[in-house]
Amino acid sequence: MKNRSISRRTFLAGLAGGAALIAAGGWMLAGTKFGRSARHEMAQLLDGEARNLRQLMTKTPATSRRIVWQTKSQLKAAPCVELRDAAGKTAKVEAMEAFFADDGKDVYQYDTLLDDLQPASTYTYRIVEDGRAGDWQTLVTPATDQGHFKAFIFPDSQSSDYTDWTHLVEGAAKREPDIDFYINMGDLVDNGEDSTQWQAWFDAVATIAKRVPFVPVLGNHETYTLDWKVRRPEAYLHYFDMPDNGSADDKNYYYSFDYGDTHFVVLCTEWEEPAAVPEGIGDRQMAWLRRDLAANHKKWTIALLHRDVLQYRIKKRPERKEGISGTGEVLMPVFEEFGVDLVYTAHLHTYRDRGHLKDGKQNENGPLYILTGVAGNVRYPGLWEDHALDKVVAPQPETDNYITLEVDGDTLTSCCFLPDGTEIDRAVIQKTR
Repeated sequence: MKNRSISRRTFLAGLAGGAALIAAGGWMLAGTKFGRSARHEMAQLLDGEARNLRQLMTKTPATSRRIVWQTKSQLKAAPCVELRDAAGKTAKVEAMEAFFADDGKDVYQYDTLLDDLQPASTYTYRIVEDGRAGDWQTLVTPATDQGHFKAFIFPDSQSSDYTDWTHLVEGAAKREPDIDFYINMGDLVDNGEDSTQWQAWFDAVATIAKRVPFVPVLGNHETYTLDWKVRRPEAYLHYFDMPDNGSADDKNYYYSFDYGDTHFVVLCTEWEEPAAVPEGIGDRQMAWLRRDLAANHKKWTIALLHRDVLQYRIKKRPERKEGISGTGEVLMPVFEEFGVDLVYTAHLHTYRDRGHLKDGKQNENGPLYILTGVAGNVRYPGLWEDHALDKVVAPQPETDNYITLEVDGDTLTSCCFLPDGTEIDRAVIQKTR
């Protein structure tokens, strides 16, 4: 939701990704086999020259990973990502330029796709450029059929001051140091064109971003200009190069991926904002979603979307009735048809566990629906009336929160925590196949 009280900067003063590692008699780059590391260490990159280093989720994270980072200016020599396996063998993979301009600034960004990785393996990687190198970072691939993982689900992180967001991420990471990946449910920033807010967001996730992959969801605040008009979410679409959805027009708006025995669909819920999305995206996404879910044979299926599926009454506005939102009317029947297990939503800045819903009613045969809450400091105390379908509501007045999603074989567990680690809700799904 739009927070009109927050103005710009009040809180602080195409690409197909890279040359791949090709499996042909061993990993190779430009015809050269994986070789032993050089005996001498290259000089470290200057402090601050390479920033916002991050791993991004790919369609098949068991065998690939995307590495992206920015620099203050264009690098003179061709940068690479150097990858090292557990045996100490290394290879260098060329980085491709992914430059763009926004907020009146040029963004010098580099993008590398590491492909043909081995499942269930641990690697290290670093940035290399012109005889210099950054620190080694960890990269772990899951097994193709991995039945156990744990991920963070962070709700809307938009903020007037990103201190709370930073503390939430850092606290969660200390309690769960072995997290496998993390998700941000849209409205990552309050204003999508404000580059200083994006930098504050990146700074908050810096530690986990280097070592585990990120899964972004597009929110409405990513589409705002500095004067609060709606536009194409330029920064979001360029910062996060996500799995292909088969449409060049819709690239990075929606996508899917498999993590072990779990299938994720990440959807765009901004289809009613013509200035924010390509024309016809709603119809294309729905056709894609049906094809994607029909082809899915994983044990678990999870949907991630920013706007919520329910409509809430607003206090002192009796004309607004509770029910199913426009987003819910479009998507809930599809989720039920294809047996989606869990649906995470956001946007309303409140945590609500609705249990399982089908045909607009409580029904254990429907998906579990969880409204994820708020991870920044933009809150709406006393705004929403409770919905008849709410089973658990966060303690009021509401503070920020985070969620852990854990899949362990036949059990899926979603737990919601306050910033100090206090658990306020636990939802469990059991299934066999």
